[in-house]
Amino acid sequence: MALVLSVMEQGLIYAVMALGMYITYKILDFPDMTVDGSFPMGAAAACILIVKGVSPVLTLPVCFLGGAFVGMLTGLIHVKLKVRDLLSGIIMMTALYTVNLRIAGQANLPIYNQNTIFDNAFVNGIFTGGLSAYKTVVIIFLIAMVSKCLLDWYLGTKSGFLLRAVGDNDTIVTSLGQDKGMVKIVGLSIANGLVAMSGCVFAQQQRFFDISVGTGTAVIGLASVIIGTSLFRRLSFLQVTTSVVIGSVIYKGCVALAVRMGMAASDLKLITAALFLAILVLGMERKKKVKADADIK
Repeated sequence: MALVLSVMEQGLIYAVMALGMYITYKILDFPDMTVDGSFPMGAAAACILIVKGVSPVLTLPVCFLGGAFVGMLTGLIHVKLKVRDLLSGIIMMTALYTVNLRIAGQANLPIYNQNTIFDNAFVNGIFTGGLSAYKTVVIIFLIAMVSKCLLDWYLGTKSGFLLRAVGDNDTIVTSLGQDKGMVKIVGLSIANGLVAMSGCVFAQQQRFFDISVGTGTAVIGLASVIIGTSLFRRLSFLQVTTSVVIGSVIYKGCVALAVRMGMAASDLKLITAALFLAILVLGMERKKKVKADADIK
């Protein structure tokens, strides 16, 4: 049971980040490496704010806004300075390493004795006795669902339709008299806001910030998105964002299972890379098959 709860907790935390990756990867077709820096930035900001006495709940919107600002900078570098998308993200990711160290003041910042969104008088008063074991997963689930529902709502607005149009055919956006560059900047801002908020939740669940927590975030997010959208693409009643959330939990379950079967924890990055490669290859093979079937018809 403890393993299931751990997988659910980690999977749902990274699901919020995967929702941001869904915007950049699936909607904008933008290989955004900024997330490897914005995730630990959310963690660093959350820890330092909590240490300074700020309410843990307030760290969520603050970290979202911080991530949105970082995403906006990536967009400005790409759109205004005409730097290629991948390089724009790498530039911001590199810069954020130093920024995150400056925010936290050190490479590792623990918050073991501080209140968090999972451990405070209000939460502990609700989850008493046997329920206390489930308080973390319930709170993370609520945060993930609220994030998903708000993203679904946004994608149904005029701005959301423009965002999806930019990824499919940016000429349409231009023909509508809209600035496609500004639409991209908005999309990157929302995406990195979600990623930073995910880092905020992660830091409070783990009770520490470490400068290396963002390593491989982009790969984890992409793997979650691809797993979810590939496995459930035929289930039309499932929203894509729901598939992404489930994909994140499945991904974390696969990693936990691999460790459970005897692989060392130090091999996690290797497991991640192998899973991601397998997912990409299977996805490409499926696309080739679909294209071949279409050509035959």
